[in-house]
Amino acid sequence: METIDYAIGAKVEHPQFGVGIVTKKSMTTTKIFFLHKGDKEIANSFAGLKLIEPSHGEGQSEGNGSHISLADLEKVFSGVLRRYADFPEIVEMGDKWKKGMMILKPGSEQLKTKEIPIDHFFKKIILVRDRLRVLEQRINSNEKLAEEEKVNLQQYITRIYGSLTTFNVLFKHKSQQFVGEKGSE
Repeated sequence: METIDYAIGAKVEHPQFGVGIVTKKSMTTTKIFFLHKGDKEIANSFAGLKLIEPSHGEGQSEGNGSHISLADLEKVFSGVLRRYADFPEIVEMGDKWKKGMMILKPGSEQLKTKEIPIDHFFKKIILVRDRLRVLEQRINSNEKLAEEEKVNLQQYITRIYGSLTTFNVLFKHKSQQFVGEKGSE
């Protein structure tokens, strides 16, 4: 059986958790920080992990693109800050929506339309996303739930994210958009 032997700093891809960066190694496990799933410990005997970019210093010269980018490090550190210091992520709405209005027009002409500033609506969408992330973290760290229950709840949350992809058009940065089941495969 082949074992994981990626150096700290290597960029890897997990079939369920997506892309991550190796942050710690032990004799039996490798700790990886995944952008959307946080820290996960993976058994070194797990065969589903794929190397995307080796760590700087794994026989690669600095000029050939094998190092971790500043953007990757910023994502890792902002994820850690969000998790442990209640550091809120700054999420920008797309420029074309700024100062825009969302108009809700009832089916009956006897009823008034309702106008809502899009930025207020966008803030509510971000609150929903942040609360789903907290729920995910609480599920993953819950010691009373069996692993199968955690996976089932995680899949349910992923489907919720998928339902919210309609609102991705409002986000300025694609990396901050909702990702459902198709995006996590």
